[in-house]
Amino acid sequence: MTIYPLTFALGPIAITGYGIMMMMGFLVGGWAIQQDLKSRNLNEGYAADIVVAAVIGGVIGAKLWYVALTRDPGALLSRGGLVWYGGFIGGTAAVIINSWIKKVPVRLTAELVAPALAAGYALGRVGCFLVQDDYGMYTTLPWGLRFPQGQPPSTAQSLSNFGVEIPAGVSPLEVLPVHPTQLYEATVMLGVFWLLWRLRKHSHGMGWLMGLYVTLAGVERFLIEFLRAKDDRFFGAFTVAQLTSVGLVIVGSAVLARFDRTDDVRIPPGAAIQKPA
Repeated sequence: MTIYPLTFALGPIAITGYGIMMMMGFLVGGWAIQQDLKSRNLNEGYAADIVVAAVIGGVIGAKLWYVALTRDPGALLSRGGLVWYGGFIGGTAAVIINSWIKKVPVRLTAELVAPALAAGYALGRVGCFLVQDDYGMYTTLPWGLRFPQGQPPSTAQSLSNFGVEIPAGVSPLEVLPVHPTQLYEATVMLGVFWLLWRLRKHSHGMGWLMGLYVTLAGVERFLIEFLRAKDDRFFGAFTVAQLTSVGLVIVGSAVLARFDRTDDVRIPPGAAIQKPA
């Protein structure tokens, strides 16, 4: 099947499927946090504070990570060039700083955002699919998709540039079917969101849920990288993202172990998470 990107114009403004899904990711994430706050009888307005901090920090972090990888400072002013891990780190830093400013325990904030992160990531990967970015290697499986206008197009030449083995005799300009790894990730992370949402009332210590999210996200990304068409396999068959994923799994596992037992987190007076009197 051949798939084309979702793009359209509203006057002088170009709208892409990625932009739409990124916006949806933040909106759905904010909704999930708001619902969790409501169930805990806490100030629902804190959800908006988290989302604003995540948007600002996430975009800055994603841009800086992309510039570090490509060594292209001009990418800071372009519409593209957003790397998830950079966005995750930048968004996390901004949300933590915001948590300190609002006098909300960081562990409580982490507990609130864990399911939202999974949902947001899943929707973001749907956005990647809609602009035909981050696809996988050549495949003969029946659900393989062709991206003639991908970033880059899934031609034999583009795939060979990623180090993907191409059948002999194929024209460099032929558009080949590839693994829709964006949809694989979206499906898995929606499952992670469902699991985390079900476990919100767990009996472990505050922050345990974030440890579970980080661990599962690291495992998911590590495995999907084996199918991705990428040219950053600087560690044999392993990519930079896989090395980062290993770090995430280690950190996530440490958080799970640290907060395995139930404990109490005190909300200080004046914290923004308390309901107005």
